[in-house]
Amino acid sequence: MTDHIHRPRIGFFTRLLERATAAERYRYALEQIEHAERHGFASAWLAQHHFGEDEGGLPSPFVLLAAAARQTSRIALATGVITLPIDDPVRAAEDASVLDALSGGRVQLGVAAGGTPSSFAPFGRASEDRRELFANHFAIFLDALSGRGIRGTEARLYPPADGLDRRIWQATFSADGGRRAGERGDGLMLSRTQPRPDGDHDLPLSAVQLPIIGAYTAALPAGSPNRVLASRTALVVDPERRDQALALAEPGLRQLAGTFLGADADDLDLATLIKLTDTHVGTADEVAESLASDATLAQSTDVAFQVHSIDAPHELTLRSLELLATEVAPRLGWQVGDVITENLRDAHKINREGER
Repeated sequence: MTDHIHRPRIGFFTRLLERATAAERYRYALEQIEHAERHGFASAWLAQHHFGEDEGGLPSPFVLLAAAARQTSRIALATGVITLPIDDPVRAAEDASVLDALSGGRVQLGVAAGGTPSSFAPFGRASEDRRELFANHFAIFLDALSGRGIRGTEARLYPPADGLDRRIWQATFSADGGRRAGERGDGLMLSRTQPRPDGDHDLPLSAVQLPIIGAYTAALPAGSPNRVLASRTALVVDPERRDQALALAEPGLRQLAGTFLGADADDLDLATLIKLTDTHVGTADEVAESLASDATLAQSTDVAFQVHSIDAPHELTLRSLELLATEVAPRLGWQVGDVITENLRDAHKINREGER
């Protein structure tokens, strides 16, 4: 694993979970993306969830990202993630290509094999087949994006996908998944938290994520840009709203600890819940201190911040974005105002020139 210390770019991530109607959720997301761009965030990532508002409020990320493209000019517009075992890979490639043309080449494509198991059956898929489906659909997706014939035909995407096959990020919980992403020269996406081996909740998140990064970097072809995105939950507030933020955090963190992490969460105090769920909440000083202790972030090129599983209202999310950019990132020496897409293109340009 590389020992190089990165200065991560900051990004914004949303699952669109405000207590609001679907239309209001989408308006909030667009305002949050604009706000993130205004404050120098490099990327905006939208989660995809089907059938119901509790897991996430957006089944069609390309549609909302197209709206965001009209209201922004610099920030990278990213899927976090497309569930390829469910989606038709040719249609996903077409949507991505149109969005990239509309946005001036700002698209980043996060993909994954996972997803809510109950979402598979309505699409005629079986959740237990997701890895095989992903491998098949990913190959078709790549053929479409790279301009090769689609499913053995002469069909080609229109508009052509200008380098989109080199702007893919793979999400994974495992070192083997990190290796596969690295072998293809894709980016690596790491979760805001993940289950610990044998239910060892005292094990820090970095202990399970640094080996994934190590497998990824070891597998990267020579000259390929190193791209590691770590998603993190952070709600940064002004000191006078600290108590409100902690009160908002407790119910969601207790549920996350008890369901996703499988902990006996009923009797845990809030400080333990915050640690257990790898959450960063409080004032700028408190969040900067807790982020500084996260060893995964020192090996990441990008950090995408979300407020979930904290049930934060829209105005607190906007203020948290401001504080992350203006107070937290400078304390940590992280990059603000950097552009992910241009840097990635430069890296690939250098790689291609080196090959010549």
